[in-house]
Amino acid sequence: MKKRHFVKLYDNYAPRIYRFIFLKVSSPEDSEDLTSETFFKFWQNISKSKDNKQRAMNNNKKIDNPRALLYRIAHNLVIDLYRKKSRKELVLDPSENVLAGIRDKSDLGAKIKIDSDMEGVKKALSQLKDEHQNVIVWRYLDELSTKEISQILGKSEGATRVLVHRAMSALKKKL
Repeated sequence: MKKRHFVKLYDNYAPRIYRFIFLKVSSPEDSEDLTSETFFKFWQNISKSKDNKQRAMNNNKKIDNPRALLYRIAHNLVIDLYRKKSRKELVLDPSENVLAGIRDKSDLGAKIKIDSDMEGVKKALSQLKDEHQNVIVWRYLDELSTKEISQILGKSEGATRVLVHRAMSALKKKL
């Protein structure tokens, strides 16, 4: 991968990866660090494959879906952070309107309702298993396809569809 392709990939996915990580760790500093580390590990992965021609010939390693690999790396880094810090908290930043929709600041009633809804979603999501939290964020906030999520998780598409369905059912029960 050429450097300009990597820069384009970074520009396209860095905000999404940051948001995913921030939703899991709730610290802007940790989120920034992990986002940088995600792209660094991605670059190392690509460089290793390119530099080691023997390995490339043996494995014919080509990255079919860079976005899925980025999310997998980010997911693994979040897990590592939890292991190190032994804490577990999911936070949605109410100042970032992740549900989009209303950008009109004059509609205060709608903003209050969205903030209230966000708090409810935040509370409900924090009560779900990590795997359910992840698939909901990936599917509905980051708009990843079932195929991409299955690549991140290393599961079949059928198993991923079932997992998304179960995660949504669990979320509905909490709401």
